[in-house]
Amino acid sequence: MSTPLLEIRNLSIAFHTETGVVEAVRGIDFTLAKGETLAIVGESGSGKSVTGLALTRLLPEPPARYVSGEILLEGRDVLKMKPDELRRIRGNRIAYVFQEPSTSLNPVFTIRWQIAEAIELHRPEVCDVDAEIVKYLELVGIVNPRQRMNDYPHQLSGGMQQRAMIAMALVCHPDLLVADEPTTALDVTIQAQIIDQLKVLKSQIDMAIILITHNFGIISGIADRVAVMFRGKIVEQGPTAEVLRNPQHPYTRALIDCIPKLGQRRKRLTTIDHAALEAL
Repeated sequence: MSTPLLEIRNLSIAFHTETGVVEAVRGIDFTLAKGETLAIVGESGSGKSVTGLALTRLLPEPPARYVSGEILLEGRDVLKMKPDELRRIRGNRIAYVFQEPSTSLNPVFTIRWQIAEAIELHRPEVCDVDAEIVKYLELVGIVNPRQRMNDYPHQLSGGMQQRAMIAMALVCHPDLLVADEPTTALDVTIQAQIIDQLKVLKSQIDMAIILITHNFGIISGIADRVAVMFRGKIVEQGPTAEVLRNPQHPYTRALIDCIPKLGQRRKRLTTIDHAALEAL
């Protein structure tokens, strides 16, 4: 049996605050195969983004503390890596696309400059940097890439900014792309375009994806498996179609009930009783 690309074992993460210790992630386990897409779904504060950032130890220590567990990248524990090893996997082996592209891109540098910096850091063997930038901007669906790469972030729409962020992540040839709420700041039409673009890229590039989202409605066409997080724990996981068709946990059912359905009217959404679910 081949080694998984990523394996999380009994991972627990706490934050030390002025008011006490907050357990953000509590004993979670999951695996990710090469080329697979896993959706991590849950409401705000459930521990999704903390889990994503922990994969390359991007959480500042302190206040964060890795209480227990292992983060195995092809068998090597990220939690035991030295700083220079971590720098080599950040962006190079595991790349990120975050929720708000306008705050991820530097407003004082052109798109070309920012993607070129990533190439120079992680792929110094590239001779024609401009050709590589054009190639990846074209790959993510940006029209006239040779012209647009000289634009500043404010000259691009939100959807184009997010496409530029995806190009910046892909140009490093990562094994894993962590997309943390990549469509939340965009309108519905652009959301669909970005998800479709990720699906196309997945088929073209041998790359795994972790899609972090609160929205069950966007995962069915892209995710192979789903892990549902509630208050720092994974309460249910399995093949996406199976979980959507037959959710086992009441929290999963409540999240799925939030998906709008054509021809169906509801006076109000299902109330999630956090105390009752915590007792399960």
